[in-house]
Amino acid sequence: MRILGIDHGERRVGFAVSDELGITAQGLETFDRKSGDDLVDFTKRLVEEYDVAEIVIGYPIGLSGGEGASGVMARELADVLQERLSVKVTLWDERFSSEEAKRVLRGHRAAKSAVDKIAAVIILQSYLDYLGRSR
Repeated sequence: MRILGIDHGERRVGFAVSDELGITAQGLETFDRKSGDDLVDFTKRLVEEYDVAEIVIGYPIGLSGGEGASGVMARELADVLQERLSVKVTLWDERFSSEEAKRVLRGHRAAKSAVDKIAAVIILQSYLDYLGRSR
């Protein structure tokens, strides 16, 4: 069973996928909203290509614990994917994942899309680690 991780952003959306055992996360391509393609169709293609059983979407909760505009966007995406794809969709606390991705890439001349991809890996790996501890 593979799990797809998503770092949802206004401009770019980072993706990562787990290995078949659900132990490690690997980065995939980044979706650019300005490409004119449909994000749900793009996600559906990845779900089919990697035989994904669950999608984990980074849910940016504010430091106060409240939901901001980005959180609303992530929740709305989760609702649409849950409705249109036949896989479980989970929102996962992603506070600081983009900052962590920037820290990982510090000193490298990386494209902004690399930050989104690394953030998706961090979100998914955090979720996989949680599942591993829960077993």
